[in-house]
Amino acid sequence: MNGLGRQLRIVMSERPSGPLEPRHFRAERVPVPPRGADEVLIRAGYVSVAPHARAVMQGPTYRPQLAVGEVIPSSVVGEVVEAPEGGPTPGTVVAAANAGWQEYSLVPLSAVRPLPRIGPLSHHLGLLGLNGLTGYFGMRSVAEVRPGQTVLVSGAAGGVGHLAGQIARVDGARVIGITSSDAKSAVLVDQLGFAAAVNRTSGTFVEELRAACPEGVDVYFDNVGGTVSDAVLPLLTHRARVVLVGVTSHYDADQPAPPSAALPVQAIAKSLRLEGFLVRDFAERWGTALEDLRAMASHGQVKVLEDIRDGLEAAPSALVGMMSGGNLGQLAVQLRPDPADWPTG
Repeated sequence: MNGLGRQLRIVMSERPSGPLEPRHFRAERVPVPPRGADEVLIRAGYVSVAPHARAVMQGPTYRPQLAVGEVIPSSVVGEVVEAPEGGPTPGTVVAAANAGWQEYSLVPLSAVRPLPRIGPLSHHLGLLGLNGLTGYFGMRSVAEVRPGQTVLVSGAAGGVGHLAGQIARVDGARVIGITSSDAKSAVLVDQLGFAAAVNRTSGTFVEELRAACPEGVDVYFDNVGGTVSDAVLPLLTHRARVVLVGVTSHYDADQPAPPSAALPVQAIAKSLRLEGFLVRDFAERWGTALEDLRAMASHGQVKVLEDIRDGLEAAPSALVGMMSGGNLGQLAVQLRPDPADWPTG
């Protein structure tokens, strides 16, 4: 036994049918579990709030569907409490992608990444975490963005989208964002260097999107799916690339996302390339990618947007709000009051 007593965690209390609500979550106090032979026990400092948490409540993704009573999965940045021989020493600050909404998580040793003390630790959930890696490999390896191309990003003010769009801009593309409000669109253009941004909730969204992409779309980085992507299809150029990252428009639906009837026709007629991916597909290249992302930020080429809430109890309402477009940039909750004083590895 680790002698840590009990911890707070957030679990799924019932499976959502339709829009996510606070009643679908339950906070509970349970004993901190003993560590297995090949596991690392981490005390969380930051816990991510991401669309994947909603997706896995609906059905299987790259992990099995969440069961009632299970902890909401998430990435965390935290401090090692216990580790097997040869693992990180207690006190080392690490990131782990397969942890959860709880004060202490048990994570396989192979999934733990010690962190250097460079910039805010919260950036290791966003820019230097899965969001930044998704934007980096999505634009550079999957889309293969080239200078002068028009790149369109849906969910462009979210944790992944705002980084992906800036990476494409750094690589010489003309970047257009799709957001859920005029205020978010203004941030993308005025602060992040997007060439234009369009509010998908506008009554003239389709017309505004066409006007923003007069020569068509060479790369579509799709975080949203649904009717937004249906509006994009006619604008795709011959041999355009569609990078499939998420389908947030369907996560709150009663039924799984139906296929678009227009997609096969457009894909054939325009020789489109559609590709989905997971960042773990590029795990052997993470080191180089993180160095590139860190350099872009230090040189002012990429700016990080964060929305950090206080306390684990804030996570459910944060996710509910995210599903209706209530966040700007990386969304996370902070559990430790003084992360700047943590030791680092």
